[in-house]
Amino acid sequence: MTDVQSILAERKKTHGCWRDQAACAQAIKANIRGNIDMETASLSMREALDMIAHKISRICLGDASHIDHWDDIAGYATLVANELRQASERKE
Repeated sequence: MTDVQSILAERKKTHGCWRDQAACAQAIKANIRGNIDMETASLSMREALDMIAHKISRICLGDASHIDHWDDIAGYATLVANELRQASERKE
């Protein structure tokens, strides 16, 4: 087994089947895009939401107990929250 194949086999345990995970992530992202005000959502917000959707699909189809999934979601949300706090402080 090549290094890449070994990595993919390991990731399948934590992330689920790639094809299923991709379909789930795209469905979540489409739902978000269909409901968010794209005029007011910053690029950072949109990217964070995409990444959070990606991580949610991994939780749903892979190992829901894989801590990295949850830490990553918290990280993306924190990046946006920090950006919003900084913008708010500049306005004051």
